[in-house]
Amino acid sequence: MDLELAGRTALITGASAGIGRGIALALAAEGVRLAVMARRRERLEALAQEANAKLLIIEADFLQEGAPQRIAEAALAGLGAVDILVNNAGGSRAFKLDTGEAQWEEAMTLNFTRQRQLAHALLPQMMARKWGRIINITGKSEPEGINGAFAAKAAMHAWAKGLSREVGKHGITVNCIPPGRIMSEQIERNYTPEYRAWQSEHEIPVGEYGKPEDIANLACFLASPRARYITGAVIPVDGGLRRYQF
Repeated sequence: MDLELAGRTALITGASAGIGRGIALALAAEGVRLAVMARRRERLEALAQEANAKLLIIEADFLQEGAPQRIAEAALAGLGAVDILVNNAGGSRAFKLDTGEAQWEEAMTLNFTRQRQLAHALLPQMMARKWGRIINITGKSEPEGINGAFAAKAAMHAWAKGLSREVGKHGITVNCIPPGRIMSEQIERNYTPEYRAWQSEHEIPVGEYGKPEDIANLACFLASPRARYITGAVIPVDGGLRRYQF
């Protein structure tokens, strides 16, 4: 299927590894001109080599005040326009009952506020051209404990749904993809091979952890003109791990 993406432009945050890197490679293969943002420039340069494409590299710390506006300005200056925004940057860690306000604020900023600010910085030019795609890589809705990222991702789902209702008339769609267990540096760091094997056998119906390209395949479709009638959706890619109906 021709996704009709050749010549489009995209900004991907958190593109240096894992899911963001996988989406960047997939969109580059479709002929999309890319701006990629992360903190590790050397990783982005390696990504450009693997993609065999000229990528606009934006080295930035998402937590810094004013970062979304600077990132948006750099992407627009380098690409001329941004048709597709992939909000992938974020980070997760378990909290305790006595976790302080500073850590809660950091989690909400990193996993919700900056994504919202970046999207709103790019919306005017999408609206002016009557076309745009906002794709948010979020998280599960079944928290097993207290985690600032879980709360922030729930806020992302609510914000994205509301935003989709406001911008649909401008040809802009807004969707969320909550990943399941997708192999990455973080997964390898947090879960032993023995636990991954046990979970694959007992909790994941398809019997294995996913790969970044499993997320990238859906992201490419949602970014395409062919997905024009899908908006405000939360579409898990998790091999059936989650048990809720919808």
